[in-house]
Amino acid sequence: MPEHNPNEQAVTFASAGLRLSGTLTTPGADGHSPADAHLPANAPSPAVMLLPGSGRTDRDDNAKVMALNLFPELVAELSTIGFATFRYDKRGVGSSEGDYFATGFDDQLADASAAVAWLAGRPEVDPKRIFVLGHSEGAMNAVRLAAGAAGAGTAAVAGIVLLGGSAKTGEETMLWQGHQIAPTITGFNKLIINLLRIDVVKSQVKGINRLKATSTDVARMQGQRINAKWVREFLAYDPVPDLAKVHVPVLAITGANDIQVDPDDLRLMAELIPADVESHVVPDVTHLFRSDPSRAGLKDYKKQTKRPVDPRVVGYVTAWLKGHARG
Repeated sequence: MPEHNPNEQAVTFASAGLRLSGTLTTPGADGHSPADAHLPANAPSPAVMLLPGSGRTDRDDNAKVMALNLFPELVAELSTIGFATFRYDKRGVGSSEGDYFATGFDDQLADASAAVAWLAGRPEVDPKRIFVLGHSEGAMNAVRLAAGAAGAGTAAVAGIVLLGGSAKTGEETMLWQGHQIAPTITGFNKLIINLLRIDVVKSQVKGINRLKATSTDVARMQGQRINAKWVREFLAYDPVPDLAKVHVPVLAITGANDIQVDPDDLRLMAELIPADVESHVVPDVTHLFRSDPSRAGLKDYKKQTKRPVDPRVVGYVTAWLKGHARG
C-alpha cells in the first residue's frame, strides 16, 4: 500500500440535495507536472477524477466484500507527476449521504457530473485540464460524461481513461460474464452444479428477466436486497451512441484475462470514437488490474488484491496523462 499523502483533504460536494464525501489530493512539494515546468509553483494543477466500479464501492474502489484498493496506488503515482486527484464515496456508502439501494445508474451519472463541476471550481485545479478515470462501471460513466449525456451545463473534461470499459449493453456484458465465469467454478460449487444439472447461464438469464420485471427502486431476490433501479438502468444502457459522441482523447485499457468485460470491446471503441484513442490489452491482467497468469477466475480475486496494481497499467496511465496534460 502507498503511504498516506499529507496533501489529502477530506471534502464534500452537493448532488441532488445530498452531501457526498470524498478526498482531494494535491501534488506534494516534489510533485510537478512536466507540462507546467514554465508556470509558477502555485499554478493550478491538472486533475484526475476517479470513478469506481459497480457495487457498494467507496472512494478507493473498495467494497465490504472485497478491498480492491485500485485507486490509492494510482493517486500516489499521479501525485508524484504533478496531478491533483479527486475521488468520492457513492451515495449511501462510506461518509456520503443517501440510500445506496435506491440509487440508479443515471443517479450516479448525475453525481459524477456534479463532482466534475465542483472540481472545476477548486482554485488548486486547472478547469481546462480535468480528466476522468473510470474503472468498470466508472468507465461507462466516464464515457457518458465525455459524451455530454449528463445534460446541458455538464462541465467539460479534457480526456478520459477507461479501465475495463465496455462497448456492449449492460445486459450483453452480464451475459458475456456468465459464459466466462461458468467454466471457472470449481470445488464444492462445481459438484453441486453438476449434481443438480444446473445451467449457470440459463439461471443467470432467469435472474436478469426477474429483475427487469421489477418496478421498484429496491427489490428482494432470494432473501437479498437488490438495487433493482440500478440494475434495470444498467441492463438497458447501450454505450455505443455515447462512444460516438466522445470528442476528447481516450486511453482504454483492459486485461487480457478479464472475465467481466470483453477485451475485444477495445476494438469497437476505437472504431466508434471520433477522437484520438490509445488502447492496450495487457497480457495476464484481470479485471482487478493485477497479474494472474493462471487464469484462475473469481476464486483468485482476493489473492489478487494483495498484489500491487500491474506496473504496466500504471505506466500506461501516467505516460498518457503526462502527454495530454500539455494540450
